[in-house]
Amino acid sequence: MIIEYKKIESSDLINQSLFYLSWIQDHRGDFEIAVQKQIGHKIEVDWSDIRVICMAPNYKKYDLHAVQVMGANIELWKYRRFSNSTIYLEEVFKKSCSLSEMGNANKNPVMVAAGKKAFQTRMLGGHSFEKTLEGKPAKIKELALSIQDYIMGLDASMEQSPKKYYIAYKISQNIVCMEIQKKNIRLFLKLSPSDIHTAPDNYKDVSNIGHFGTGDVEFTITSEKDLEIVKPYIEMAYRKVGS
Repeated sequence: MIIEYKKIESSDLINQSLFYLSWIQDHRGDFEIAVQKQIGHKIEVDWSDIRVICMAPNYKKYDLHAVQVMGANIELWKYRRFSNSTIYLEEVFKKSCSLSEMGNANKNPVMVAAGKKAFQTRMLGGHSFEKTLEGKPAKIKELALSIQDYIMGLDASMEQSPKKYYIAYKISQNIVCMEIQKKNIRLFLKLSPSDIHTAPDNYKDVSNIGHFGTGDVEFTITSEKDLEIVKPYIEMAYRKVGS
């Protein structure tokens, strides 16, 4: 197992990983001799599951696509270091389940997912998407889920960051901020009012109006029809800021 660690997002990460995999395959004898010298002559190397684990704060969307189509055994993990010195690790992509992981097959996946969600919620100060939906009408909840699905589907690197008054969606910086209310949902987009050439009825220029979300453009959404109207502007903000 080769671990490649990066302090910053790097476009060379996948190329380096492929080189290391190729090198270790071509130098098995040298590696085994080095292992035996360092650890002991009775040590045997298991070559059945050679892989690279990449650790980085983020990945470019081209790298995420590349690892999905290539046959190499590469795992991608993201890490975050919080102000309280806690380290959070998140699995982004795994090519296949290795034999060594079969011992964990009896773990309840529901409990694992619940534990992960609880940890994320603690790190975000108790705020979560689910908590924001509490007490909202069923129609608003369904609409919020539709908005979230569309935004998160724009890019594999898109991140959701729940705050006290809104939910931010970002890559390098906030692109969309969603404020969920009982009668409607307000979206604040990282656009300038000059980017809106033909303004729909649910649009508002908030460049001179105080608000919680990031952005100078606001859209009010009360139905799936409204969402369809706003989708091109969400993609515009993504293309301008995040892609």
